[in-house]
Amino acid sequence: MPALPRTPSFRLDGKRALVTGAGRGLGVACAAALGQAGAHVVAAARTAAEIEEVAAAIRAEGGSAEARVIDVHDPAAAVAACGPVDILVNNAGTNRPAGFLDVTAEDFDAVMDLNLRAAFFVAQAVARGQVEAGRGGSIIHMSSQMGRVGGARRTVYCASKHAIEGLTKAMALDLAPHGIRVNSICPTFIETPLTRPYFEDPAFRADVLARIKLGRLGRVEDLMGAVVFLASNAAALMTGTALVIDGGWTAD
Repeated sequence: MPALPRTPSFRLDGKRALVTGAGRGLGVACAAALGQAGAHVVAAARTAAEIEEVAAAIRAEGGSAEARVIDVHDPAAAVAACGPVDILVNNAGTNRPAGFLDVTAEDFDAVMDLNLRAAFFVAQAVARGQVEAGRGGSIIHMSSQMGRVGGARRTVYCASKHAIEGLTKAMALDLAPHGIRVNSICPTFIETPLTRPYFEDPAFRADVLARIKLGRLGRVEDLMGAVVFLASNAAALMTGTALVIDGGWTAD
């Protein structure tokens, strides 16, 4: 009988993973997924109480985790405080929905500074550490389906996420010689503390559900497998691309 190939491992034992914006919503799910796969998780955000609870919960179920209060607007200091990492989930982000004619400079700067500028330089700081360590790594940008299409009242958010998609491809080219893979995850609307207020508008909720072909809002659990996959050896030949988890929104 032929020797069968073995499925690459989805396990992350011995890896150190940094998750930004880990105190709530998608960040909690990303941190939990990586911890459950065996990684030591550095849960990072600005609010100490939230990330300490996340780290404690991971440890309570037998995982390894620590909380780090960081400001991603100061990326070099933030990453230095977290130490060298094998895996980055660049998750911190925000949105300020407004019609294009009503967007203020303050709104533009707030969204672009966090969603793009901070993500760019956090990734740069992590990648520099990975290059120095000489053992490769995985960088995962939390993008959005809005990085592939447009959306009403989301000009700035779409601009930031389209930029993340381009950044992912270009980073992948620059970092491939160092064995560092760079990919993104593009979710549809996921029920989180950030998005929940939007769905209090029945018309908005109905419109969103009509566009998601599978007929339901996303749950944070829908992203957890994607995070582990991209972080693991199972995605060893995957870089410069996106996993679109949108229930079919962008299929037509």
